[in-house]
Amino acid sequence: MRLLKKDKIIKYKIQAIVFLCFIFYVLSFALADAAIISLSPSSGAFTVGSTFDISLFLNTQEKSVNAVQIYLKFPSDKLQLVSPKISQSIINIWSSQPKLDNKTGVIELEGIIPGGINTSNGLITKFTFRVKSVGSAIVKFLDKSRVLLNDGLGTDALEQAQNSIYSLVLPPPAGPIVVSETHPDQSRWYSNQNLILKWASESEVDGYSYILNNEPIDIPDDISDGVKNSVIYKNIGNGVYYFHIKSLRNGGWGGVTHFSVNIDSLPPAEFSIEVSPSVRSTSRQPIIQFMTTDSFSGLDHYELKIISLQSIKSDEEKENQQFFIEAESPYISPMLELGSYDIIIRAYDKAGNYRETIKHLNIVNPFLKPITDKGLEIDGLFIIPWLFVWIISVFLIVIITYVGWRFEKWHHNIHFQILNRKFPEHIEKKLDEFEKYRSKYKGVSIFLIIISAGILFSGSVFAQETESQKIEFGPPVITTISRNISNEEIFYIGGKTDFSNTKVIIYLQNPKTGETLSQGIVSDKNGDWLYRHNAFLSSGNYILWAQSKIDEQLSPPSAQMQINVQRTAIQFGASRISYEVLYLIIIVIFLMIFIYVISRAVFHAYHAREKHKEFTKEIKEAEESIRRGFAVLRRDIEAELAVIKKVKLNKNISAEEKNKEDQLIKDINLIESYIGKEIWDIKKTEYID
Repeated sequence: MRLLKKDKIIKYKIQAIVFLCFIFYVLSFALADAAIISLSPSSGAFTVGSTFDISLFLNTQEKSVNAVQIYLKFPSDKLQLVSPKISQSIINIWSSQPKLDNKTGVIELEGIIPGGINTSNGLITKFTFRVKSVGSAIVKFLDKSRVLLNDGLGTDALEQAQNSIYSLVLPPPAGPIVVSETHPDQSRWYSNQNLILKWASESEVDGYSYILNNEPIDIPDDISDGVKNSVIYKNIGNGVYYFHIKSLRNGGWGGVTHFSVNIDSLPPAEFSIEVSPSVRSTSRQPIIQFMTTDSFSGLDHYELKIISLQSIKSDEEKENQQFFIEAESPYISPMLELGSYDIIIRAYDKAGNYRETIKHLNIVNPFLKPITDKGLEIDGLFIIPWLFVWIISVFLIVIITYVGWRFEKWHHNIHFQILNRKFPEHIEKKLDEFEKYRSKYKGVSIFLIIISAGILFSGSVFAQETESQKIEFGPPVITTISRNISNEEIFYIGGKTDFSNTKVIIYLQNPKTGETLSQGIVSDKNGDWLYRHNAFLSSGNYILWAQSKIDEQLSPPSAQMQINVQRTAIQFGASRISYEVLYLIIIVIFLMIFIYVISRAVFHAYHAREKHKEFTKEIKEAEESIRRGFAVLRRDIEAELAVIKKVKLNKNISAEEKNKEDQLIKDINLIESYIGKEIWDIKKTEYID
């Protein structure tokens, strides 16, 4: 029986595996034969002002489909949809009329094919576009496009939508051939706002008429602007411009040549750098995020540089200090050591302009994370200023010290009394009275109780007080500089030179001392240079400038700049202790004082309490003994009174005996008062001082 059950189980497993393989095969087959929509032609070059057709095709890949939903997007600033052609379409029924919007550049098509269709090259429709301006135009399918199978379920079979890109150019020259030494490439963007245009001189030309405007296609007027073959436009605004020119020959105007000029002199928009988890973090690999826009030429790329503000440890690190790297957001930094860094992000547009943003980053030890130069940071939410921290700390220490002093004094007093066998004043008074009566009546002895207390005050006040051939070339341009750094951070400066591989000399002068430091560095192939000082600067203000040097010739000095080095560390020769570390030391000392004072207070409070308990117990025992002693005295006095009363029964007593009786009665009344009132007072009294 067991063997049969095992055989059945194996059989079921094999069947399940076969079924899964079949399902996988079917799905794979289905996916392989999914539908494709495409545009034809998928690319090409077309001139401004002309029209061209694009055909939309469907390939069902041997599947039957019965409906399509097509959504297309085109650049409305470069293309204008003239009309769709749906008369020759494979679509039999249009669910709704095609929606065409030249403002948003969106086309919507929805159609049904009753009974379905299986085709490898089915024409859905044709579009006619007119070219409005130069540039690149991408016609793409939106993600919500669908091709539905003829399966009664409306299954989406669209696997691939092939977009198209077209090059839009100006018509070929019909007039003079135009060139530009400042903006030679009509498809590129330039930051130069001064435009120089030239055209070839032609024989028998009586004049030229030309105009510069924002119209891609325009015809200059019939008024000659002279026979010169060049023109200069200065301080042109940003945007796309078109130069139109025609020539006058033998009294007739010829064809027009159009020349495109793209100008963008503005850098990308200002932007911020976000660092996760924070700019002051224990994470050794923070995530850096950045994003900006450019209103004219558009963004080209980002460049990033993380500059360590610590001392350089190796020659390899020195070599790696000059270069920016191309990066995308979000950027995960390499593993960083503990210390301070400047994150520099440059956003470049297509004209070569860039916007630079700097973010300061601190990688700190977890123990130092709450400690900032401004105060204690509480969970990244708010900062408690150091002045407030010190005031509260001193106040707490004073309070705890006072409380500990009280406990210590209490303990000391009790201990002193024990050592000197000294009774409290009310007990001493009572004992004196008892000794007086005992010596008077000779009948009583008691056990004396010893009481002790002690106090020890120890306090400490924490205080602290917390340094060849002549070449014409201009000076180097300073673009990057650490203007406000501390005396525990490395200074750096960067910029550009007119030529590649040019030596740059950096000068750093202290105005107070007159001391001037100089250091040379060589720019890279692009003219970029970055210098990072190899030591910390002392706190104070500095004047900075730079010069380029080719062979033995020096450029004029750059404009002087000022930097401020803040004091954020205590300097001992070449060594420095940051205020953060100093604050940590102070906090540790404060904590040690807290622990010391609290421990002493607890120690004396505990021991004083225990001794006080013992003291109270002994007081009670002493009171009880005194009470018994006074009771014995009262008994003896009452015995004497009884004798006097017997004498009085038999005879008249003398005046002396009468006085003695009165004195005995008076003593009894006084003793009774001690036995009642004084014992109550002792029970209610707790001696501290």
